[in-house]
Amino acid sequence: MDLWQTLAATDKTVVMYGMGNGADKILAVCEQYGIEVKEFFASDDFVRGQQFHGKTVRRFSDVCAQYGAENLVVLVSFASSLPDVMDNISRVASVCETYIPDVPVKGDTLFCEAYEREHAAELQAACDALADERSREVFRGVVEFRRTGRLDVLLRTQDDRESVMRELLHPEDYRVAIDAGAYDGDTARELIEWCPQMECIWAFEPDRRNFRKLGAYAEGEARVKPINAAVWSETTTLIFEDSGNRNAGVDTDGRARRTIEVKAMAIDDRKVGGRVDYIKYDVEGSEKEALYGTKETIKNYAPDLLVSLYHRSEDIFSLVNLVREKYPFYKLHLKG
Repeated sequence: MDLWQTLAATDKTVVMYGMGNGADKILAVCEQYGIEVKEFFASDDFVRGQQFHGKTVRRFSDVCAQYGAENLVVLVSFASSLPDVMDNISRVASVCETYIPDVPVKGDTLFCEAYEREHAAELQAACDALADERSREVFRGVVEFRRTGRLDVLLRTQDDRESVMRELLHPEDYRVAIDAGAYDGDTARELIEWCPQMECIWAFEPDRRNFRKLGAYAEGEARVKPINAAVWSETTTLIFEDSGNRNAGVDTDGRARRTIEVKAMAIDDRKVGGRVDYIKYDVEGSEKEALYGTKETIKNYAPDLLVSLYHRSEDIFSLVNLVREKYPFYKLHLKG
């Protein structure tokens, strides 16, 4: 049974922790399954009388007092790795039945029980392609979490970020890196901290607001070379979501409320060629196109690759299988 079947069958009161785009997406799926979300709440110190979907956002303590914590099912509508936020989620989960629904950042395809059955062969091929047992364990855990939304399963997939960088990658050797989806320079800062020999980071960021922040950071860090462009399979112009948030991406389905034209580039077409030691792809659902636009760079330099697999439901298997097929000389690892 998947999460949506579980929610449709429950006799408890379903409430949502959080607001915003993530909550909108979860509500749309709930509506498809006939699941009523009765209340919205936020952390007690965040409640300011906000309205969301026609309801007043309440304190968690008040919702529990009205319905009884044992009678609630909580849906967490946001993602975070901040310790205080995770502590809040854990506190909620300690007294209420709690789930974190997995709705894709991009696309409409939901990872449910039927979807998992439909793509069983591709999922198995991707799992088998991974190079170590911990990666396969994480893969199986991610699949289970996407199907069930269970917090305990998600926590089992977590790995320490710095340990992954030190144990699987080679930061001590990197001199030239490409940061595809650089946001405000946060990952460039990490790279500079981890890579003592770093000489240059080509930082691609298409969103105009985020690019201003990236440019401000680069003014004081000469090794960071900001490029105001999306990373794509070819050099062209694309329609981009003009939201200014971290998840802004190419408007491939025509649903963005506000859009803007942006320059897009294939990494192979960057004007300054030569050695590349490391590439990070976190491009909000355009990872496949970005990989296609990097084929010559990968062929010539075989840089270490860090590829995000969470934006689309199919990414967990399709991107793994793509790299396995196109670049069989890589050892593939999956870390949470």
